[in-house]
Amino acid sequence: MMPFTDEEIYQAVKNNLPEVNQYVNSHGGDIKLLGVKEGTVYIELTGTCHGCAMSLMTTKMVVQKKLRELIHPELLVVNVDGTKENRLPEEYYREEEIEEEVPDKKQGLLEKMKNVFN
Repeated sequence: MMPFTDEEIYQAVKNNLPEVNQYVNSHGGDIKLLGVKEGTVYIELTGTCHGCAMSLMTTKMVVQKKLRELIHPELLVVNVDGTKENRLPEEYYREEEIEEEVPDKKQGLLEKMKNVFN
């Protein structure tokens, strides 16, 4: 049994992901942290690693192995790759995504021009 909450595991993985990601980056890929549920970490391998025949080996022998060393020896890692057995559960812990409001550049320019002429 994991002695950590899903939120604690998520934060620990997030903090250690740059170190774990070095190998994946060296192959033109990246790791996206999707969420955690009951001690299982859900990731997505992206870039050249997405859909690669070796992605299961990368997930288990690189990502999971390193996270087990850094966080907890019972940690499980699943690469969400679109297959039935490797998918996100319906409910899981993830950070709330904050949508930043991107100002319309044209509107911003128009407002600046109005200020110049007024």
